[in-house]
Amino acid sequence: MSTEIESRYAVGPNEVKGYDTQQLRDEFLVDKLMQVDKIYWLYTHYERFMVGSAVPTAGALTLETLDNLKAAHFLNGRELGIINVGGRGTVTADNETFELNYKDALYIGKESKNVTFKSCDNTNPAKFYLNSAPAHHKYPNKRVTRNDANVLHLGALETSNERDINQMLINTVVKTCQLQMGLTELKPGSVWNTMPAHQHDRRNEVYFYFEIPEHQAVCHFMGEPTETRHLWIHNEQAVVSPAWSIHSGSGTQNYSFIWGMAGENLDYDDMDKYQPHELR
Repeated sequence: MSTEIESRYAVGPNEVKGYDTQQLRDEFLVDKLMQVDKIYWLYTHYERFMVGSAVPTAGALTLETLDNLKAAHFLNGRELGIINVGGRGTVTADNETFELNYKDALYIGKESKNVTFKSCDNTNPAKFYLNSAPAHHKYPNKRVTRNDANVLHLGALETSNERDINQMLINTVVKTCQLQMGLTELKPGSVWNTMPAHQHDRRNEVYFYFEIPEHQAVCHFMGEPTETRHLWIHNEQAVVSPAWSIHSGSGTQNYSFIWGMAGENLDYDDMDKYQPHELR
């Protein structure tokens, strides 16, 4: 079968206080992404957010509906965000075909019925990173390149967090119901992301880490601001951040990551920030 899905229920901060390392990884780490010739999904009960991947080499992969959705088509009541982190590929949604180069994004709106993923060169396959959230309205499909993104230049080399935040699938660039996605790139010599750390009480977030060199890693920090925990993340793995958790990380070398979120509103700056000296 070309599609695999797992499901995880939501847990609260009181339960997580007693988790050991393996329990934290089992609950929040997404380590089965980018399987060749397979669409993989993790269905979470945080905002019914789904995180997944599609890596076509032998031929096109089709976005199939799943028993978890109880719907005739995957996008009957959902929207889909895609960012390509591999070779050049195409995504076809009904009668529209979009070519995605490295780090290009695509939004596919509710009610698209036939969606397929294909690599242009099977020896250098596309790696489509996928996020999906429930949707109440059909908005037009739209490709967003990095040249189309709204770019925020934040941080400094002196604080080891100089970075570019490429806002790609957000409401100032493309119309969505609740899904937002973007791409953060750390400059050489910088390793800290998302400082000051923050929570989104009105939405969840998922970080997908990539461009982590071989034998390097990122230490991702999560948990309540005064009850932090950490997970060691390797290349092309993701971590789920509940609304009650901060999400921040520091790598052994610079890297990039994709952030995706959904929830109560589309205000990108809706966050409760905590300065480094406030964390425990």
